[in-house]
Amino acid sequence: MSESGTGGSGRGRFSRNGKAGGGGEGRQYGGQPGGQSSGSSGSRGGSQRDAQGRERNRGPKRNFSENAPSQRTRRADPARLVAFEVLRAVASEDAYANLVLPARIRHHGLDKRDAGFATELSYGALRGQGTYDAVLARCVDRPLDQLDPAILDALRIGAHQLLAMRVPAHAALDQTVGLARAVIGAGPSALINAVLRKVSARTLEEWLELLLSDETDETRIASIRYAHPEWIVRALRQSLVAHGRPVAEINELLEADNAAPVVNLVALPGLGSLDEALEGGAAAGELVEGSALSSGGDLGRLASVREGSTRVQDVGSQLVARAMAAVDLSAVSAERPDGAATGGAGEKWLDLCAGPGGKAALLGALARQNGATLLANEPAPHRAKLVRQALAAVPHEVWHVRTGDGRDVGTEMAGTFDRVLVDVPCSGLGALRRRPESRWRRTPKDLADLGPLQRELLKSALDAVRPGGVVAYVTCSPHPAETTAVVTDALRKRDDLELLDAGAALDKVSLPGHLEAGHELTAQLWPHVHRTDAMFLALIHKKP
Repeated sequence: MSESGTGGSGRGRFSRNGKAGGGGEGRQYGGQPGGQSSGSSGSRGGSQRDAQGRERNRGPKRNFSENAPSQRTRRADPARLVAFEVLRAVASEDAYANLVLPARIRHHGLDKRDAGFATELSYGALRGQGTYDAVLARCVDRPLDQLDPAILDALRIGAHQLLAMRVPAHAALDQTVGLARAVIGAGPSALINAVLRKVSARTLEEWLELLLSDETDETRIASIRYAHPEWIVRALRQSLVAHGRPVAEINELLEADNAAPVVNLVALPGLGSLDEALEGGAAAGELVEGSALSSGGDLGRLASVREGSTRVQDVGSQLVARAMAAVDLSAVSAERPDGAATGGAGEKWLDLCAGPGGKAALLGALARQNGATLLANEPAPHRAKLVRQALAAVPHEVWHVRTGDGRDVGTEMAGTFDRVLVDVPCSGLGALRRRPESRWRRTPKDLADLGPLQRELLKSALDAVRPGGVVAYVTCSPHPAETTAVVTDALRKRDDLELLDAGAALDKVSLPGHLEAGHELTAQLWPHVHRTDAMFLALIHKKP
């Protein structure tokens, strides 16, 4: 079922598709089609004389805009303004683009077409930041860190339009300069115009050829070509090898990180329906039952989404939750200590790190179908509120939300649960395509800092599960320091644990039935292979 990427084409990683907001075919997002040709100075003839007939020396020709001053755009195009506001919030407020963007789209009242353009421009400029900054550094007469951050964000927005979107150069220049003039000032807009004209002189591939002409280090080349920090390139190479995939797939993986992800939907089993979404243009999912790929637009228009019975959730997350719920405990365990039958009825399930509630909602619906109950634990009160909201569509007698430190559950509720999902806080290296700013925020230190917490949470989960039960250890990172190393440490310290075949468990709940995600009893999903986030799954059985 896997589809291999194109690998190493360079151009394809920031896809020039019409999805970027309708492209430039017939619509220029405010560009003036009647301006002078690119590179024209805008002067009216050769020499210019004053009233006495003397020729005036106006100094060097200025190329602030293709249009005459009266024609230059002096307002901010709403779609580009949204993108600018998103980049500013990410840079100055440490905000998350996926949370800021919908609110800004609603605030400015963008229609579906303009919302698509703003989305591609925001996410594309953030994903491609490393590559664009390398280009801009060749076009600016000072180090980029000496530029006002707002100017740099405007330049990144302009660079993405010029190098990776179907926006005519004159429209990208005119509108980005107009945006800068409206929200930053006239002086900075002149600098932005001059820099973006230099950027527009070459295609993306031509810029890459120039930037990489003297580069021999493969990591550095991949970092610039695919807009990933060098340490992440090395980390993902290591991850491929650790999970049994060829290191030669690295370019395909990096390229997949830069592809705009399709929105995945899930209908809560026994509670929701995808009929409304499918009638609205969504396509049935090909990897897991009850899923769909959204055609885009405002999903809030769907009654089933507003009610919570249909939710947005990456198919990788759906697969790991379903895999845990589908483990046949009767095949690997003796009878339960309380004498109840294994196999779902009367079982107690635990989602140890439940916020913001996506997996908890799916598990709650599955628990209801199986006659089980779910405890969803979340330490942060505001996130625990989100978990309750996510679970609202599931009958309340099925679930309960606990607000507290997950590391205490293993002691306070030892041996209580039949199934435990522990989706630990991690670096998020497997979800870079959905969190475009995260690659520039994370550092190698994050891996070291998160390791102790991941091990403590897994220990708590293993203490909380009953003998004969199963723990699903999950991360949205493929890095071995967060995946196999954590699991190996837990197994080494105890003699009452064993790994179940996580790859087979994923196959069992998938529609294709052969995901080829398993390696040495653990499983790893990949964006370039499965078109999911890079979710890791280990199923740990506590021996009776």
